[in-house]
Formats: sequence, structure tokens, C-alpha cells
Amino acid sequence: MLSTVPQATTPIRDLFRRGLVIPAHPLALDAGRKLDERRQRALTRYYVEAGAGGLAVGVHTTQFAIHGTPLLAPVLELAAETSRESGREVVLVAGATGPTAQAVAEAELARSLGYHMVLLSPDRELDEDGLIERARAVGEVLPVIGFYLQTAVGGRTLSRDFWTRLASIESVAGIKVAPFDRYRTLDVLHGVVRAGRTDEVALYTGNDDHILADLITPHRVVVDGREVEVEFVGGLLGQWAVWVRRAVGLLEEARRARGGDDEAVRRLLSLDGHLTDANAAIFDSANGFHGCIPGIHEILRRQGLLAGRWCLDPAEDLSPGQLAEIDRIWAAYPWLRDDEFVAEGLDRWLA
Repeated sequence: MLSTVPQATTPIRDLFRRGLVIPAHPLALDAGRKLDERRQRALTRYYVEAGAGGLAVGVHTTQFAIHGTPLLAPVLELAAETSRESGREVVLVAGATGPTAQAVAEAELARSLGYHMVLLSPDRELDEDGLIERARAVGEVLPVIGFYLQTAVGGRTLSRDFWTRLASIESVAGIKVAPFDRYRTLDVLHGVVRAGRTDEVALYTGNDDHILADLITPHRVVVDGREVEVEFVGGLLGQWAVWVRRAVGLLEEARRARGGDDEAVRRLLSLDGHLTDANAAIFDSANGFHGCIPGIHEILRRQGLLAGRWCLDPAEDLSPGQLAEIDRIWAAYPWLRDDEFVAEGLDRWLA
């Protein structure tokens, strides 16, 4: 019997399984907190030209508040339309939220706009059985990427058994692992191994506090007396909404490290703390991640890609002391930044 599971085209699935830099796409607003289409397109052009292999739109970094509003469709459409200017395949991932009916409707919207996959955010109102059924329903529309979102920004704790059940669903193409917690990260790895789908389910790190270590580590999971090696193939990250040219180089180096390049391993381990320190400032870890999205916006504002830090919620801005922390890491880690690349392309992207 032929499978009834919706499939992205084979090249897209192959690209996704190989591992990509997938920025979580921010929302460009003007001073009136209206969509700034010019800068929204500029961000997409920056990501694609920087070498990102995919885009995640309608996710936490895009601001979950756009869901259930008329803003969602044009934001998804702008990214899809602009990404096609490059003439190369870009994996388009749409965020979907809410109860089953809403998530399915958002997946159908994404499919109509040419998206390839859905990143399915957790829903606090559903128990684990309900989340599994929701994933099955959305998977009838588009392939699903599971999402372990950290609790500080709306996620919830999920059992190891949940991840086994989710990974067993044929339409699940990947999992974004972003609990910012090593114990919970291991729950996902064990779940995928127990499901027997390590070759079909691509693991993407979303642990912005542990990016490089995730990407270079060969995780050896022992289940029922069997040792299975599983790895993170790429990143789907809010941190990779900034300094994307550098992120692309880091992923390439991580591949060399996983392939046995000891020099690359040592270099990336030495840099892991730098990137985590930078993320702490940008994501505002000292204040429970309250200033996470404004922190991302501030980096993009400094590079000229955004005109300001405006969020949909007027109360959402940098936390006290966060700007000074961003100043500190900006000066401390110039190797992380891609300012020259952005400066060279900015006028073209804004045209």
C-alpha cells in the first residue's frame, strides 16, 4: 500500500536530513508596530544570501502573538515569496500553535503558500495523548517537526515516552530540541532511538545555550542493551536569527568535527562558552528570558537590518541591564559577528 503521509519533495527532505542552518525568522515592525514589509524582506534576503538552508517563520522568534491574527498569512507569504528570489531550494518551516483545529488550519495555510514542513509548538491545554493526536492530524497536511520548547517561554515538561511515541509517527520528519536542559535533551534522544527512526527523524538543536557542544557530540544512547549513535545534524535557532554568515561556517566546522577532525573539535569546544555567553546577553537569561526577542532585534538594529526593537506588545523591551550586557559581548566576541557581510549586502536587501 502506498503511504498517505504528505511528503516534501525528496531533495527538500534530503537537505533537511543532512542538516542546515535554519534561522528563526523575526518580525520586522515599524514605530507604529505595523509590519515593515521592506525590512521583513531584507531579513529573508540576508538569511538566504548568508547561506541559511531553511527559514522558520511563525515561531517564537517571530512572536507567537501573530497566531490567530490577520498578520500570520502575510508574514508567511513574504518569507516564502522572497526566499524564492535566490533560485535555490530553501526549506520553509511554518510554526503552528494552538489546539488541533487551529494547528491544522495553520498547516493548511502554510501548505497553500508553499511551505514544506510544520514546526508544531506545544500546547499547555492538551495532555500527552492529545499532543500525539494533534501531531497525527497536522501530519496529514505537512510533515511535522516536533518541538521541545523551554518552559520559561511557554513550553512544558514532556516524558521520554512522549518522544518515543512522537518519533514513531511516520509524518514526523524531525525534532527541534530546545528545553535548555541536558536531562530533557537526553529524553528526546532516547525517545528517537526507542522509536527506531534515527535515520528518518532529523535532530536539530534549539538549545541556544549549548549550540556547539550539541553539534559536535556523537551521542551514544543505550536502549535495551543496544548502543546507538545519534547526532544533531543542524540548528533551528533564535540565536541563528543573528550573525548567520558565521553560523553557517560553524555548522560546516561542526560537520568536520563529527567526522573526526580533532582540531575542529578543540576549536569549537573553546568557542562554545563564547557563543553561550553572547546568547545569555541577547536572550536575557538573567531575567528569565523576558528580553529575548528585543535582544535579537537589538543586534539586527545595530547592523541596520531593523529600524528598531519594536515588538507587538508595547511592554516587551530589553530588561534593565540587558543593553549593557549586549554592549559587553559585542566588544568581547567580534569573531561571532558578520558585520562586514551585512554592510556589503544591506542596500541590496533593502531595495
